[in-house]
Amino acid sequence: MKYVKWTFLAFLALIVFGFLHYTLPQHDVVRVVNTYEERQDLNDWTRVFWSSPDDQSGGLINRDVLFIQTIKANGKPMVYRNEDTGWSWPPYFKFDTANLQTEAADAISNRATPEWYSVTHYGWRNEWLSAFPNAVGIKPVAGPDVTIIPWVNIIILTTLLFILFMIRKMWRQFRERSIDPVLDDAAESWDGVEDRASGLWGRFTRWLGTWRGKPKR
Repeated sequence: MKYVKWTFLAFLALIVFGFLHYTLPQHDVVRVVNTYEERQDLNDWTRVFWSSPDDQSGGLINRDVLFIQTIKANGKPMVYRNEDTGWSWPPYFKFDTANLQTEAADAISNRATPEWYSVTHYGWRNEWLSAFPNAVGIKPVAGPDVTIIPWVNIIILTTLLFILFMIRKMWRQFRERSIDPVLDDAAESWDGVEDRASGLWGRFTRWLGTWRGKPKR
């Protein structure tokens, strides 16, 4: 049971970590090299990686998606999709896809005279699943070595840890006040039952002894 418990907790922690890593905003320092629009097929098993800001998206099998092509500071390519999130999850409430695409097109630079930008996004890039992170913001930065402090993530994670701490504290108080006394009473009652059972068994065995024949002299 001990191994089952820790396996379950590790699996649960992995799910929570993956959910937070996919949902929380991330920042990449990049050089924008191109913007384009392309029709994408929405397969049933990859639909989860695409935004669904309206009811029609659930029935579509393909749609036009805006993309932003970039080069990271380490020279690796990164492609972002540019879709509205609307009122759906995750709650970025993004409605300015066209404006962001215009800003990205205006930020295009070449290798000789690079201009560096911080792209805020959520999601994962996976070539096998054709999954692209969704860009939600872009702003110029001083250079490729600039450090972006994830204040939003710090605030959200700190709040979640505080909530978990309070839930654990309230659970321990509830257990001490409500559950433990009931368990103690149940244990005492069981001890009493065992004592009474022992007494009854003792009287029964003594009664059986009266039926034994007396030893001959």
